[in-house]
Amino acid sequence: MIRFAVSLGVDDAAQKLIDAIAAVPMGLTAHINGQANCLKKGMDAPADQILEVFRPDYAMKVWAAEKAAGIDIPLRIHLYEQDGRTWIAHRSASETFRPYANPRLDALGGELDAVFNSILGALDPWRLPG
Repeated sequence: MIRFAVSLGVDDAAQKLIDAIAAVPMGLTAHINGQANCLKKGMDAPADQILEVFRPDYAMKVWAAEKAAGIDIPLRIHLYEQDGRTWIAHRSASETFRPYANPRLDALGGELDAVFNSILGALDPWRLPG
């Protein structure tokens, strides 16, 4: 699991990641704002958002390698507020696909890890020391 804190608020960090996702280019398949969804139900919750990210050509490669791995896509980036900080968490494609023990997924995982490292790198100027 990749996890780090940034000196931005969750909304600002999410926007920087969304911009990076478009620039790579990847697809933002869903943007789930848990805090906003809770507020709609009258519940107060700290900032919590999930970005689901993938692209159809990568989906085709995953399905061709291991149809059952379709349950693990799109990949996610989790942004949340905890202890006064904004945290970013992401399970790498390599880690996500490892249980399948499939060399084609392993190779695809490495390729996707580089893409997601580029996306997460958009937050490097605001990354706080670990």
